[in-house]
Amino acid sequence: MERKVKVVQYGVGKMSVYTMRYVYEKGGEIVGAVDVNPAVIGKDIGEILGTENKGVVVTSAENAKEMLQQTKPDICVVTTMSLIKETADALLLCAELGINAITTCEEAFFPANSNPTLTRKIDELAKKNNCTITGSGYQDIYWGQLISSIAGSTQKITKITGSSSYNVEEYGIALAKAHGAGLTLEDFDKEVASVDKISDEERQKIINSGEYLPSYMWNVNGWLCEKLGLTVVSQRQKCVPQTYKEDLFSSTLNMTVKAGDATGMSAVVTTETKEGITIESECIGKVYSKEDYDKNEWTIHGEPDTTIVVARPATVELTCGSVVNRIPDVINAEPGYVPTERMGELTYKVKPLNEYVK
Repeated sequence: MERKVKVVQYGVGKMSVYTMRYVYEKGGEIVGAVDVNPAVIGKDIGEILGTENKGVVVTSAENAKEMLQQTKPDICVVTTMSLIKETADALLLCAELGINAITTCEEAFFPANSNPTLTRKIDELAKKNNCTITGSGYQDIYWGQLISSIAGSTQKITKITGSSSYNVEEYGIALAKAHGAGLTLEDFDKEVASVDKISDEERQKIINSGEYLPSYMWNVNGWLCEKLGLTVVSQRQKCVPQTYKEDLFSSTLNMTVKAGDATGMSAVVTTETKEGITIESECIGKVYSKEDYDKNEWTIHGEPDTTIVVARPATVELTCGSVVNRIPDVINAEPGYVPTERMGELTYKVKPLNEYVK
């Protein structure tokens, strides 16, 4: 592609400050922005970025269709919510207009195993209009490609275990609430943990209805099984509240989480496969105390055992860097809802994005 890649930013919260800057730094062009927040609608994105005006103002979501039709972007970067049904309006609009889209929505990483009905709907519409929809972010490398790469050097695998922690303060209010941050333990049990105290049959009915609430590792385990050629026999998850001994103030929730209340949660997903390999992954998302820090640790058990630890990863920046580096891959991919495990390895883009577009 000889011209710059044209990008529309959908959602101008905390993550967009990085994704928009990274697009510019990678030689792309922001041609539009969308949000639902009246406080930012009408603002130039330069004000969001803390730079000079860019000549692009934030459009209301109500007028997103008209703006997208006028700007004709190559791709839309969606950084809004954590569940695919919450990003459905944006993704379906892109699919309807034949615009590629990539989202940081965690469930969107591999939504076929948690909301197959909506995934199929987006897939069919995207194929009809010749565009590609996908999800990416931190998990693309640190819960996905990194693990599959280690597996490639292993003779025999019996089990894969992983654990990753992150500060919900850095990702916005939707994610913090999804982790139960600020709830009493009684409310956490009712609103979060109770979802998984059901049989496999009941869970599958909820999944088919589109109302299941997966933890992030639910979709990661599905992605890994597809990448490694494993056949899922069963999968279950358990959500456990995290607490702290002292009160913690959450700027994202704008409240003080009292000592003993839920600061967030640990979600453990266990997947059994036909091939005899078990994947057990855990994500810990909570309001951090001064002692906490991000950590990502995975072990391949077998011949040989291999453990890799990433301490203090810059999770927000790595999420946004992954999304922007994926942009050419999405544009080049086949039409439909295409998980990144089908796009090949995520690579660093040293040249402007358009030079990688076929």
